Amino acid sequence: MFSEPRSGRLAAWGNALLAGKVSPDDAASAIVGDDAVHRVAGLPGEAEPVGLTLALGRLRGLGVTGFRVALPAPGHPLGLSGPPEFNARALEAEEAVVAFGAPHGLVPEVREAGPAGDVRREVLWHCLAVREAPPADVPSLGEAERELAEALREATVVLTRLDVAGSGPAAEAAIDAYRARAEGGDEEVLAPGYPPRAVRVLELARRVALLVDVAQAAEGVGGAVSASELAARAGALRPVERVARRARVAAYNAYVEERERG
Repeated sequence: MFSEPRSGRLAAWGNALLAGKVSPDDAASAIVGDDAVHRVAGLPGEAEPVGLTLALGRLRGLGVTGFRVALPAPGHPLGLSGPPEFNARALEAEEAVVAFGAPHGLVPEVREAGPAGDVRREVLWHCLAVREAPPADVPSLGEAERELAEALREATVVLTRLDVAGSGPAAEAAIDAYRARAEGGDEEVLAPGYPPRAVRVLELARRVALLVDVAQAAEGVGGAVSASELAARAGALRPVERVARRARVAAYNAYVEERERG
C-alpha cells in the first residue's frame, strides 16, 4: 500500500530545521515517525553510527544548507547526480536524500526486529559522497502540476476499464485509502516553511499514486484475464506512476529550489 518515503520525511523536516522553523527534537521525531529509531553511519569525523539529532547538526556543520529527495527506479535515476556507487545504493533502496551545500548523501537501510505482531523497524542511514550536480529529471513545481493533471485523467481512464468491484480486499483497501485521502485535509502534508504550491503538488501526487495502487491491486482479477491485457494495463500505469514520482520529488525539493533562485 502507498506510503511516504522516509527520504521525504528526512528532507522535509531537515529543511524545516535548517530554516529555523522547528527544533532539532521535533524534526527528529517527525522523521522517525512510526519507526523505532534512526541512526546515521559514515558521517565524516564519526567512527560509529550516531543519533539523528546529532547527525543533522553535524551535517549543518559540514556546510549542508538544504536536502533534496531522490526516488529512482530501474532505468529512471530520478533525483540522482552520481557517482555510480551512490546511485547504485540509492536504486537498491529506491530512495535517497542528497544534501545541498556539501557533497553528502544519505541512503536508508531498514531492519526489522522483534516477534511476529510486534515487529520494530530500525533505520540506518548510510552517509556517502555525492557529486555536486543538478539532479536527474526533476521538474519544476509548475511542470509537475501540469503533468499531474493529465496523469490523474489517465489513471481514472485506466480504472474505468477495470472491474474493481469485487476484486478482493487489496483493491477495496486501496479504494478506501484513496477516498480517505481525497476527503481529508487535516493532515500535515509537508514540514513548516514549504510554499503552498509544493503542498498542493505533493497532495495531488499522493492521490495519483493511490489511484495507481487501486489499479495494481485489481490486477489479475476483474476485466483483464490474459497476459497481453495485463501487460497493456501495466504499460498504461507505468507513465502515470512515473509522473507521480517526479512530482513528489519536485515538491520535496521545492525548499532547495527556492533557495537556489533566491
